[in-house]
Amino acid sequence: MPEKSVLRLPITKVTEDDFTNTADALAIEEPLEIRLEYGAKNNRQVKNVSVTMRTPGNDAELALGFLFTEGIIGQQADVSSAEHCFIACTENKENVILVSLKEDVVPNLQNTERNFYTTSSCGVCGKGSIASIKTVSAFSSDDTANQISSDMLYFLPAILQKRQEIFADTGGLHASALFDPSGELIMVREDVGRHNALDKLIGAALNEGMLPLKQHILLLSGRTSFELVQKAAMAGINIIAAVGAPSSLAVQLAEEFKITLVGFLRGNRFNIYTQPQRILLPKYENTY
Repeated sequence: MPEKSVLRLPITKVTEDDFTNTADALAIEEPLEIRLEYGAKNNRQVKNVSVTMRTPGNDAELALGFLFTEGIIGQQADVSSAEHCFIACTENKENVILVSLKEDVVPNLQNTERNFYTTSSCGVCGKGSIASIKTVSAFSSDDTANQISSDMLYFLPAILQKRQEIFADTGGLHASALFDPSGELIMVREDVGRHNALDKLIGAALNEGMLPLKQHILLLSGRTSFELVQKAAMAGINIIAAVGAPSSLAVQLAEEFKITLVGFLRGNRFNIYTQPQRILLPKYENTY
């Protein structure tokens, strides 16, 4: 477990008829500023693109995932480096990531004029309109070849729970996990912000050259919001399963992008909200 993601503090634990002085583990929440460097060799520019409240760890993946899912960069090959700003920054170096693009890459900065500011609970705060956050994916989700059985879906939350290292200690983090069609866990990322956890996951997949993720299943530890569906669509994901509920706008966007959206995946039950053809259901006899 990454210790820099957890803070231990003294607390007083109270029960019905007693109290004890002990320690508790808290998930750390700190700001991360994402800076973008781009331009010709003799005319490099640095732009502050976003500030997000996140749990430290996998910061470069978070920055890359954010820039990709926002449509600012188009591929991993656009990037020459992504690292903490230890040289150019004078303070808070561990909370600043500088992403440098190759000289011939022109970033899509038309939406950054809205001055991105995201919190751990709201990934679209500060964005001017629904139209400005409805990023168009370079990948199509209209692919029925990726099919999974309902029986396999039931096991995914338990597999994820065993791998949520920081959550097990703090109880305070969201997780995004990537599975292959056989149910094998590929990777997990955690963060206090559900949108950050997904950006970290997509950033990691981008680094590994895995995109588009048409043959994978995305599992979310909480609810499904509009922005999470948008980010999944940008990565070419066509099956999203979540332990919690989806929002109405998340369902609308999933249908538009032809993504299969599953919610309330708990125990031996779940709801299919869109594109049910990718979930192989057992055949039951009609007893009525």
